[in-house]
This record gives sequence, structure tokens and C-alpha cells, in this order.
Amino acid sequence: MATDNLEMLFRLVAGLIAGAAIGFERSYHGRPAGFRTHALVCMTSSLLMLVTAYETHWMRISGDLIRLDPTRMAQGIMTGIGFLGAGAILRDGLSVRGLTTAASIWITAAIGILAGIGFYFPLVVSVVLTLGVLSVFRQIEARMPSLAYFHFELRLTRSKALNEAGLRALVESHGFSIANFSYRLDADGRVLRHDMVIRSSDRTSAGRLSETLERTESVLEFRIAPTGD
Repeated sequence: MATDNLEMLFRLVAGLIAGAAIGFERSYHGRPAGFRTHALVCMTSSLLMLVTAYETHWMRISGDLIRLDPTRMAQGIMTGIGFLGAGAILRDGLSVRGLTTAASIWITAAIGILAGIGFYFPLVVSVVLTLGVLSVFRQIEARMPSLAYFHFELRLTRSKALNEAGLRALVESHGFSIANFSYRLDADGRVLRHDMVIRSSDRTSAGRLSETLERTESVLEFRIAPTGD
């Protein structure tokens, strides 16, 4: 039994590390589902597989008397909990929020399944690891290197507007690189509008760019909005 408990602990931690490694890569590239979300999702999958792999630890009825498939109940629970998790995800423009909350709802459902079948050791381990992900990992995520992505909208007076090369130079001089540069002419040809996605490894770059744009005479309106979680 002690050997099996150590094996269960190893599998849960292995799932946590695997998910965290994938999540780190996603966070570095500014994706909304990042470090903590992937760690929780992977650990939850590992957790649910323990129910099947160690069925003899909690299913005491002889297989000669009755044949049961307890995993079907778990499948039904996790399918239903998906709708609840989806309700926690909010989209605000290009920003997506609530993914970690949805993942925490999912793993909470998995922990409830363990409680229902009396699988207490992985239950305790999962609670401890989940609390660690939601608290300690938050501090790690805040300190690890990453790229910050922003949606940048700009409206310029056409008669005084910077050309594309000048605008790119202005943005890049504040530490940004540019993707998806677009053009639009509004107000009977008097207003030039640009939309783009910009990224930087320094999250303070947006503030400096904003200050520069406020002092630029040709700028009528601008918006710099983060796209991450």
C-alpha cells in the first residue's frame, strides 16, 4: 500500500510538472491559457486516471458477483462540469479571462469524485498541489520572463500623419515589435486609422508609448489594450 501511495504521488507530481512545462511555453508567448491553467488541466487528467489504474484500492466487490464501470459516472460528471467551467470564461475584446478559474472548477470536480469513492490519499495530495498551483505558482508566474502582447489602435489626422516607416520606428523605439499592421481611411479621407498587435518583453513599454502619443500632435485617438489572461 505504501508503495502504491508513493506511485500515486509520483504520477500526480509528474502530471503537474508536465502541464507546468507546457504552460510556461504558452505564457511566454502571451497566450491566455498559460502556466497555472495547463498545470491544473494536466494534473486533473492524471488524477482521474488514478481512479481507473487503482480501482482495486476502492472497489471491494468481487468481479465474479457483479461487473461495474464506475468510470462512466466520472465521465458524466466531468462532461457536466465543462459547462460550468465554460461559464467562468469571459472574453473582453481580445482579452480572455477566467481560464484558471475554469481549470480550478474542473479539478475540484475531480477531487469530489475521489471523495465519493473514498480515495483519500490522492485526494489530500491533490488538494495540497492545487492550492500550491493557485498560490505559489501565481508568484512564480509573475516573476518569470514573458512577452506582453497588446492590441494597438491609432487614429491620426491624415494631413499631419506619420508615414508607415515613421510610425513603425516610433513604436519600435519603445521596445515593441509589430505584427498584423492594418490600414483604414475614415471620415471622408481625413482620418487615417491603423490597427496592429504589438509585443514587448517589458510591460512598462506601453506606458511610455502612451505618454509619447499623448504629446504627438497628429494623434486624434489611440488605445493600447493587453491581450493576455
